[in-house]
Amino acid sequence: MIDALTDALGDAAKHDRGNSAAGTRVRKAMQSCKGCAQDVRKQVQSDKNTR
Repeated sequence: MIDALTDALGDAAKHDRGNSAAGTRVRKAMQSCKGCAQDVRKQVQSDKNTR
């Protein structure tokens, strides 16, 4: 997840300069990270409930 966010920084800078295609790539990366974060959250909650 950290690598994906780091990779998205370049596209974020391009988006800030007006490149709309880069903005699409940033949104895609953020959506992917959101899914990963949700999976981690579910696993932590499951671990908590089984202890």
